[in-house]
Amino acid sequence: MKSFLDLDDLSADRLEAVLARAGELERRPLSDALRGRIVALLFMNPSLRTLASMQAGVAQLGGTSFVIAPGQGSWQLETRDGVVMDGDAAEHVREAIPVLAQYADALAVRCFARGKELGEDLADGVIRAMAALSPVPFVNLESAASHPCQVLADWKTLDDLEVPRHGGRFVLSWVWHPRPLPYAVPASALAMAARRGMQVTVLRPEGYGLPESVMARARAWAARSGGSVTESSDREAAMTGAHVVYAKSWAAPAFYGRPAEEAPVRAGLREWCVSEAWYRSAAPGARFMHCLPVRRNVKVTDEVLDGPRSVVVRQAGNRLHAQKALLLEMLAGEGA
Repeated sequence: MKSFLDLDDLSADRLEAVLARAGELERRPLSDALRGRIVALLFMNPSLRTLASMQAGVAQLGGTSFVIAPGQGSWQLETRDGVVMDGDAAEHVREAIPVLAQYADALAVRCFARGKELGEDLADGVIRAMAALSPVPFVNLESAASHPCQVLADWKTLDDLEVPRHGGRFVLSWVWHPRPLPYAVPASALAMAARRGMQVTVLRPEGYGLPESVMARARAWAARSGGSVTESSDREAAMTGAHVVYAKSWAAPAFYGRPAEEAPVRAGLREWCVSEAWYRSAAPGARFMHCLPVRRNVKVTDEVLDGPRSVVVRQAGNRLHAQKALLLEMLAGEGA
């Protein structure tokens, strides 16, 4: 397996094998399967869980890793082609990626959306270009349009909780945030739940529907899996019978790249903060999921986050197990 840029890169059989192996690694975390192997971690954006879980995972499998954070001990990196590099960036990924690949057996990269042009970010060209430059296995640790390691862990979390794949009700809800955020997590979570065969509702205020290409992909997965994908701004209707509420904020597509214009619209939506009142009558047993980090009492109240329905810590823990399983799939083969 040369690259993992999106959950779609795993066939059905391979996905099930990775999930099964993640469960095994949770029970028996230590091995020498990656003894002598090195994983290069290139973090062009901040991280807590992704960085820590990758380094811990490589170490638990007997391998080693090194971290490059451009601009913090290494040169700033340019990702655009055809530019005159007379600014802050002293090195281009066209040189940096193949150089790093000479020092490691795999390369994992985190590179967020630029947040300027909607079409450009949804095309995810930056991470795809870097993957094409890498002669060694390449892992996406969150890009402009995809966060596949997160939703691999989310899938395992849903299985751990015995949430039904077919017939399970999954609500992906927009929540308030002080500024517009990219689509990587909501797009990936939506596709993951649809691929799982769940009945998915995107709950959002008017004007915050996800881009059509994101919705079309999810609907295509739902058609193949026997699930469904709908949208609603009616919270009570969307929540009724839900097994899971997955909260995330994202930008209004009509204002993408123009946060000052979006600000007045966003300012009136602060009530989109998940509270126990969301659940009481419509979905009293539903769980709360979020990829973290999460702003308390902005996106979700303390009462929900600290209560029994929250599984955010379990989700974060599953990042470790899922990523270890993925690394073994890519580096150690079936016999590991």
